[in-house]
Amino acid sequence: MFADPFILLPIAIAIVITGVLAVISLLFSFRSGQDISERLETYAYIPESTPRKEGRHLRSGVVRMRLRLNSTLSMFASEELSMRLASANWPITETEYILIRIWGAVLGFVLGWMISRSILPGIGLAFIAFVIPSIYLNRSINHRRSKFDNQLVDVLVLITGAVRAGYSFLQSLDVVVQEMQPPVSEEFRKVRREVGLGLSLQQALLNLHARMQNEDLYLVITAVNINMQVGGNLAVMLDVVTNTIRERSRLFSELRALTSQQRFSGYILTLLPFIIVAFLFVISPEYISRLFQPGALLCIPIGALVLMLLGNITVKLLSKIDV
Repeated sequence: MFADPFILLPIAIAIVITGVLAVISLLFSFRSGQDISERLETYAYIPESTPRKEGRHLRSGVVRMRLRLNSTLSMFASEELSMRLASANWPITETEYILIRIWGAVLGFVLGWMISRSILPGIGLAFIAFVIPSIYLNRSINHRRSKFDNQLVDVLVLITGAVRAGYSFLQSLDVVVQEMQPPVSEEFRKVRREVGLGLSLQQALLNLHARMQNEDLYLVITAVNINMQVGGNLAVMLDVVTNTIRERSRLFSELRALTSQQRFSGYILTLLPFIIVAFLFVISPEYISRLFQPGALLCIPIGALVLMLLGNITVKLLSKIDV
């Protein structure tokens, strides 16, 4: 037996209020995450000659609240999650990301239970709310890395031209930051910032590769590190690396075109059984529902699902070619 809905109502209201406060905190983070002066105000008073706006006080209080929250729950943070958030360029901390998932799951469970008066829909809604941030994070990372991959050749051409014009490698990175569009400009701005804070150029470039996970970028970083250690004409080396990456991209595009039929066939064969089952549920639900009743017939859809999964994995492995 579950508690009365009127008893759970205050709990649900408290969870909603907490979630709203978290969203407000994140909105302030997205709007003013890079304002250094506001972060310094957390630790020391900075006098100003002009009067401050009233909104600054509220934003400063939100910054203090975020710092206390992250400091208290820092034990739940991890380096892997921090790298993933950096790869997606999300201006939130690991603690805030974990709290978003937990609050979403709890709120989904309470709403699902209050709407359906059953625990199963609540668990299902809580699971969906808990998984959605992770799916969206992975999608943001993949999308950003794909855009970075498409811009990499243009970046190398720009750096090579700047080096030939007499710029150093670090100065050529400034040109990339000024001339290129995100995410390339944002990532190389992070490299310049890390170097300005005392990190070596080699380590800053390795951190860039850790965020982007790009094999072509690793080839560039290796070439630059070798040039810094043994010397040589950096412009010529970058030109050779650019041509190599351009040819690899062309070959990879050709392979994707040649294997597109196999991949498309795998998608069709995977989705076709689900479409047929859904169609049968519409035209004859009593006929198809017998497959999902407890008994020997239940082994048929379970076995079909396992075989479809194995076949999809096999097709992906056969159509995957390393370049």
